[in-house]
Amino acid sequence: MGNFRNRINENKNQILYMSISMSTKRNRSFSSSRVAFYALTLSMLTACGGQSGKMGDDEFTVQEVVSTSSNQVTKYPATIKGLQDIEIRPQVSGFIVKLCVDEGATVHKGQALFQIDPTQYQAAFDQAKAGVESAKANLKTVTETEANKKMLHEQKIISDFEYQTAVNNLLTAKANLAQAEASYTAAKQNLGFCTVTSPSDGVIGTFPYRIGALVSASISEPLTTVSQIGDMYVYFSLTEKELLALTKAGGTLKEQLEKMPEVQLELSDGSIYAEKGKIDAVSGVIDQTTGSVSMRATFPNKQNILRSGGMANVIFPYTMENVLLVPQSATVDIQDKKFVYVLQPDSTVKYTEIQISNLNDGKNYIVLDGLKSGDKIAVEGVTRLNDGMKITPITAAQKEAKYQQALKDQREGNIASAFN
Repeated sequence: MGNFRNRINENKNQILYMSISMSTKRNRSFSSSRVAFYALTLSMLTACGGQSGKMGDDEFTVQEVVSTSSNQVTKYPATIKGLQDIEIRPQVSGFIVKLCVDEGATVHKGQALFQIDPTQYQAAFDQAKAGVESAKANLKTVTETEANKKMLHEQKIISDFEYQTAVNNLLTAKANLAQAEASYTAAKQNLGFCTVTSPSDGVIGTFPYRIGALVSASISEPLTTVSQIGDMYVYFSLTEKELLALTKAGGTLKEQLEKMPEVQLELSDGSIYAEKGKIDAVSGVIDQTTGSVSMRATFPNKQNILRSGGMANVIFPYTMENVLLVPQSATVDIQDKKFVYVLQPDSTVKYTEIQISNLNDGKNYIVLDGLKSGDKIAVEGVTRLNDGMKITPITAAQKEAKYQQALKDQREGNIASAFN
């Protein structure tokens, strides 16, 4: 082996000497050719040394496994609702003659949405208004008659019966006026109901009924829905066990809700909603069929990105204490099992199975069994390792130092030492 390495070193020196001699004889215009030759020389040196991109064939980076805390997230399917989803229904019967807004429009409280044919209600209003005027005129006449009868009765000119009749007529006229005014109020209200308005600020839903449709207060489907979406409610469920883990610290439910971390929202396209939400309500009853409890988080919706009825995932963060983390790149997968190479006292590695949690941050696995704090595992080049193989363990810092030294040697032209 020693003779073989000596020959390799002699070949390196000869190639280096040839490359330098040839470069001095060439003209500067052939600089690109010289660069290409250097690249070829470097590749030949690498092939002769058998390094395969490593600082040494038997050098492998190892890392000590230590107990630490890990920030994890859990996703829960969620449903998005507006603060209010108000069904809009007509209060009078008739044909729709006008759509005042379009589907999906943003509306304000009191804004007209639909116009129902007001012809019959306008006629009823006019009739009620005339009835009030008639009742007022009749009351005025009866009032004057009663005053005249009273004067005659005091002078003993008419009988008690005749005067009492005049009094009764006055009472009847007053009642007729009150009845006429009530009819007028109802007719006016019905006429107003012909214009269907929005009860609050929000966004309009779809229109199942359009111009020409006959609608009434008894229709099965509402004219539309107005959703308040300035802030949005997002509903999701936790298991009873998960809820207990969050609230068992003590204190009132309100205090526990205030301590809960802010949550994020993953939209249906996989993007993360820019605003964070706060959990502000928990159902007081556990669903017996699912064993879960409903939670509600409130998210601001200033840009109107969230819409009522949408689906999303609530991302709930939490911290796991005293866990062992291993890089995912340090594991080997065989038949749905995870293995790592654990460094032994004699510098050999042992092929070891580990049990991992189903939670991970995309870079590290949480080890449940198979390792203990203080163990050292190979974290790079694991595909070239075998059980019982003897290695030269180096730390990540040592590897980086060697790499930087090699780069320095290359920049300074020390090609022979750059790959030693």
